[in-house]
Amino acid sequence: MKKLSLLLIIIMIGCGQYPRSIHKIELEEEKKETPINLAKVQVGLDILLEERKELIANKTIGLVTNQTGVDHNGIPNYERIMALDNVDLKVIFSPEHGLFGKAAAGEKVNYNGEIKTLPEVVSLYGKNRKPTSGQLAGLDIIIYDIQDIGARFYTYISTLGLVMGAAAEAGIQVIILDRPNPITGNHVEGPILDLKHKSFVGYYPIPIRYSLTVGELAQMIIGEKWIESIPELTVVPIRNWQRSQWMDETDLPWVKPSPNIPDLVTAIIYPGMCLLEATNVNEGRGTQKPFKLFGAPWINKQRLAISLNNLALPGVVFKPVSYIPIDIPGMANNPKFKNQVCYGLEVIVTDRNQFNSVDTGTMILSTLFNQYPNQFEIKTSGINRLWGRQGLSSKLKSGNNTFSKMDVETFKNESKKYHLYD
Repeated sequence: MKKLSLLLIIIMIGCGQYPRSIHKIELEEEKKETPINLAKVQVGLDILLEERKELIANKTIGLVTNQTGVDHNGIPNYERIMALDNVDLKVIFSPEHGLFGKAAAGEKVNYNGEIKTLPEVVSLYGKNRKPTSGQLAGLDIIIYDIQDIGARFYTYISTLGLVMGAAAEAGIQVIILDRPNPITGNHVEGPILDLKHKSFVGYYPIPIRYSLTVGELAQMIIGEKWIESIPELTVVPIRNWQRSQWMDETDLPWVKPSPNIPDLVTAIIYPGMCLLEATNVNEGRGTQKPFKLFGAPWINKQRLAISLNNLALPGVVFKPVSYIPIDIPGMANNPKFKNQVCYGLEVIVTDRNQFNSVDTGTMILSTLFNQYPNQFEIKTSGINRLWGRQGLSSKLKSGNNTFSKMDVETFKNESKKYHLYD
């Protein structure tokens, strides 16, 4: 078996150029005759615990994770780490939705010592979103192990940057246990964020769908100096994953990354359909099909379906539906048009390789503007935050449905040097 050398970055505080020193982890490549879509995909957690335990031996650890941080058999990372004799897992940090992924979007989480069977659990979506110096005291390493979905709005990657910055300030090494981008590493969509609109749902100048793994994104965050304090960083890579693969083309278990992303299709739709959150149209929250459904009491579902289907958007069709949004514990608190009948559409992806979620989302917004100029509303500050720059609302209102693809090509070219996978 030949050795596959994957560059893992260690970037030290310095002049800010490309990494001064680089660590390498040697991974054995599977036999060439094994088709990649049938080969066992191993995430960074598997590699760390099966082959690279020395990286954390005799160390005091902080772990940033949630319900997605499981090994190939579905066992949580903290259980695996706690079972090691020579590793002290001192604190677990959890992102939005909490350690077990049961808090609704935007719901603050605080543990206050309530979980007695684990080390101290600290929410980074409660009183503070960045670890404090006190919470980091005594740590040698912070491990980040969370399944991302590849959309800029997803706050887990904002937590990543804040954790890396805090670790750098405290002189603590960061290890990222890499996981696949479930919606592939080949499809880039949407504009690059203008940092004038930086927020917790848009923390870096990247497109809406950025097609990097978390490990690759971390390299780019540091390489492009998107955070002020630069930590010592090691990425433990995935084995046998290729950029063209969707999550269901691996044999990894699907764990809901958050309450309203129950399956891969929802993750594929999410980058464009999330734009509806800045409008007065329900985006499917309060149903069992979040982001697949959208509607409002004043929509004529048949007319809207005909208009959107006549556009012949690639890889998608629209089905007229009626539904009633309700409170769903852990999924939706007070959704738009709660307990009211909404008339709208279900988004049905027919070819995910051709489907462009962001283009589909903007065409839905444009069509709603055209058909319901007196009812349809977009909150300018909200859409600027999600879109990542100004001007989308005015373009839609003027009937201008053309959006530059320049950002897509620019980002593809700029991000290639941070790729860990072909």
